[in-house]
Amino acid sequence: MSKTKKMTLIGMLCAMAYVAMLAVHIKVFNFLTLDPKDAVIAVGGFILGPLSAFAISVIVSLVEMFTVSETAYIGFFMNVISTSAFACTAAFVYKKKHTYAGAIGGLAAGIAVMAVCMLLWNYIITPIYMGMPREAVAAMLPTVFLPFNVVKGIINTALALMIYKPLITVLRNTGIVMPSKAAENGRFNIGLYLVGVVLLIIGIMAVVMINSK
Repeated sequence: MSKTKKMTLIGMLCAMAYVAMLAVHIKVFNFLTLDPKDAVIAVGGFILGPLSAFAISVIVSLVEMFTVSETAYIGFFMNVISTSAFACTAAFVYKKKHTYAGAIGGLAAGIAVMAVCMLLWNYIITPIYMGMPREAVAAMLPTVFLPFNVVKGIINTALALMIYKPLITVLRNTGIVMPSKAAENGRFNIGLYLVGVVLLIIGIMAVVMINSK
């Protein structure tokens, strides 16, 4: 892929991720919100690699900070950490193993890395941002932050699997991305889509259960 095509694609993915965030922005608990931008960025990482996923994460989080965010630079920092942990991990694994199992494994690893990273950073940052005792935040780690990030990861994993085929098809048809053997395998695409549907249903049920408590 030429530099011009790569920059064009990064710009397109940034715009898509930002619009996805604006379109679906659900507050689950206090300052914790669910949105689908991580799914778009993860797919971008599958196509362009983990470094590009990180660049998209930074750009989208920066634009979000200056436009709609209520958490300023702290929200920007936490957004970059969360999205990068998920999308860059998924892209790194998929780059090493460019198969159906690699896609699923990469996204699963992304959920795990994001959940662990956000436990650490919420323990450090949340007491400062919320003005809460650190002991109170520590008690919320397994009951609030861990479930939230796991559910967030499951939903974005589902969406990433569901939008991968339509997005990569459009990019191939426009000549921005060249076809690959994996992309031409119909069973590969159908399998990803079905897994995505199942995970999305699980994620939505989890969000409903959390909000009903």
